Amino acid sequence: MKFNKLTPNLSVKNVAESARFYQEILGFKLEMAVPDGTTRIENEIIENEEYACAMVRKDEVYLMFFNERNFKCDISVLHGFPQGASALFYIDVENIKELYAKIKNRVEIVKDLETTWYGMQEFYIKDCNKYILGFGEQCE
Repeated sequence: MKFNKLTPNLSVKNVAESARFYQEILGFKLEMAVPDGTTRIENEIIENEEYACAMVRKDEVYLMFFNERNFKCDISVLHGFPQGASALFYIDVENIKELYAKIKNRVEIVKDLETTWYGMQEFYIKDCNKYILGFGEQCE
């Protein structure tokens, strides 16, 4: 048995804003977006359009954003759960110092770049929906 990839599906208040954050701040590319109330798949986010969902990708990291209302309709067990989660998303990267320098003044840093006792350089940020993203690189 083989698992091919993991794509976290995140409940967000504004799909377009979330996709833009990941594109502009972290360099993700938009894979697809579905305008709210349609089954039409688009390859760009249009200003002032509401979206049901969108997927972004950077290298082998995928994320899917769902409008909070649609998310809870599609997966009924999620009714009553607040947006956000007691989880963080940890991404292995190359050139962590370059990434940190590029984004440190554009995001909320929740843990500064440091070398850990287990041999990783890491830092953590909060995205535009308050999800925590950790970035790490093995020390040389």
